[in-house]
Amino acid sequence: MKPSTPPKALQQNAGTSIIAGPWPSYSAFRGLPERERWVLYGSAKDYRASLEAQGLAMGESYDEFIKRVTAELEI
Repeated sequence: MKPSTPPKALQQNAGTSIIAGPWPSYSAFRGLPERERWVLYGSAKDYRASLEAQGLAMGESYDEFIKRVTAELEI
């Protein structure tokens, strides 16, 4: 088990809510066939884009998000 790291300080723009997490883990789905894992990956990206379109800012950068989700899904 990895030791927990303290959350990073987040800067907030006026009128923007920051979502720091925790985010759902996709590692439970790594046993699914590759096609289904790619569908989940697309869904995760769509969900994040939807939240951002509503004006929410993520505490996890997009690159960190992609790196985490692809590692959890092993794709």
